[in-house]
Amino acid sequence: MTKILIVDDEKDIVETMAFMLKSKGFETIFAYDGEEGLKLAKEEHPDLIILDVMMPKINGYKICRLLKYDAKYKNIPIIMVTARSQENDKLIGEETGADEYITKPFEFTDILEVINKYTK
Repeated sequence: MTKILIVDDEKDIVETMAFMLKSKGFETIFAYDGEEGLKLAKEEHPDLIILDVMMPKINGYKICRLLKYDAKYKNIPIIMVTARSQENDKLIGEETGADEYITKPFEFTDILEVINKYTK
């Protein structure tokens, strides 16, 4: 079963996404701040990470950079999901190693499409 880590400080987004992903047969684990998200990524070694940018303790850009520059975790696909939609924000996401960058609000089908691209 594909394990997906969801890291977002908005509880309703995490719960909705986890529910939808479970209904599609994915295993989900989640964290509500960057510090916990980074810890879970290293402990659980998920198949894919959905990562918010603006979070307490450690932001998503830093988590992405830390994971992508570590040989043990660099191959885990990271989908950044954020309200930050400026072109500059997307460039920062790419520079930190994010595999995809999706802006909020989003449709669940868009996220699912991207997840399927990396998990099939």
